[in-house]
Amino acid sequence: MMNKGKILLVGFGPGGEEQMTYRARAAIREADVVIGYTTYIKLVRDLLDGKEVIRKGMTEEIDRCVEAYDAARAGKTVALISSGDVGVYGMAGPTYEVLMQHGWTPDSDIQVEVVPGTTALNACASLVGAPLTHDFCSISLSDLLTPWPTIRKRIDAAGAADFVIALYNPKSGRRRQQIVEAQRILLRHRSGDTPVAIVKSAYRRRQHIQITRLAEMADKDIGMLTTVLIGNSATFVKNGLLITPRGYANKYDELTGDAKDGEQSGRSLSMGLEGWHGCVRRWLAANNNKTWDKVAEYFDAPLGEILQAVAADDEPTGSYRAKRMAPQAVLEMLPTWGRLRAVTRAPGGAVAECLLHGEQLEMRGDWLNCVTDTFHVHINWSQVTQAWLTQRGNQSMGVHFLNEAGDLVCRFLLVRDGNDFKQQALAAFHQGWHEQAGEIAT
Repeated sequence: MMNKGKILLVGFGPGGEEQMTYRARAAIREADVVIGYTTYIKLVRDLLDGKEVIRKGMTEEIDRCVEAYDAARAGKTVALISSGDVGVYGMAGPTYEVLMQHGWTPDSDIQVEVVPGTTALNACASLVGAPLTHDFCSISLSDLLTPWPTIRKRIDAAGAADFVIALYNPKSGRRRQQIVEAQRILLRHRSGDTPVAIVKSAYRRRQHIQITRLAEMADKDIGMLTTVLIGNSATFVKNGLLITPRGYANKYDELTGDAKDGEQSGRSLSMGLEGWHGCVRRWLAANNNKTWDKVAEYFDAPLGEILQAVAADDEPTGSYRAKRMAPQAVLEMLPTWGRLRAVTRAPGGAVAECLLHGEQLEMRGDWLNCVTDTFHVHINWSQVTQAWLTQRGNQSMGVHFLNEAGDLVCRFLLVRDGNDFKQQALAAFHQGWHEQAGEIAT
């Protein structure tokens, strides 16, 4: 009876035996066949005596998976090896894809085991201090299999979210511009002085480390064997080490002292999920001249979150008030407000405003329209999931229609009559506020 085959997907870390896990060494010793990229084979050559060795080139990843499957079908134990962690930009994913394409399931005769290893970002980080102590992400700049627009969006999102970023595959002989583009995108979100560590061949014979700044990153010696670690807004360099604070200084005096005023050990920060709304309200009380958009910009938050913070307290926040309502209920109220100022904003920064009357608005399918001889307004009503009645003292009153993410779709504001609003419009607005307050969209 033929023995059941086995595929061991082995991540062996940076390459040196001292960084290899006990299980990784045992898995390679257990194997009848070892398959890997030529450079990987060289890194574990001391463990290969008496084994069948299959070497493959850089772009032959799927061939390696097929070879492993065929050998396992023949009853052999196969070690398909990767440096770093086999599940991080490694061979685990494509191997499972090939197996499933051939009808394999976890209950099949061929056993599969994933053996984790130290991935490049961990190895590189250990050599330059503690840059990954807070939230981080990894992004590969290789566009051989991933479209560049997708990579660009990921870089932009990570930059905006203030992640520490590890860039894999940053540059090659033919791909030289991607690192420049990554630098350009990130400089829109963070300072040119942001610390950067560029580590080549971590824990290998030709290890090389450069500490630099984001503004100079793309000019440094970078290649395919390099991992680039880019700090967040709090990362600093001291004594040649990159340190990203975990956040203890936000809660404790001088890092190790007593909890700061308003903070409690073991409890969420005052600016945590449950407390940050209070911070928004206190800030608004001292900044009563800011528009809603400026407030959202200050806190770098969707407008919907700011309105929720204002509405969360029974007491008004300075001159700011907000109340959530059902979008359709507000739409039916608009004709009673008289003349309105309709405001829409394009993501690029353009603002369009026009004067209309609520009775001119007409729903056609998913679109809310107002068509006159001088202008057209078309609002994709299917995007509207929230409606917020808002008041900012005697300066602004109206409704904000938002999408599911809490971003503005459009707003309709009462129009002033001289220095004040028309009494009829004010009365209708306040009546709607009190009568419809319970009609919240679900």
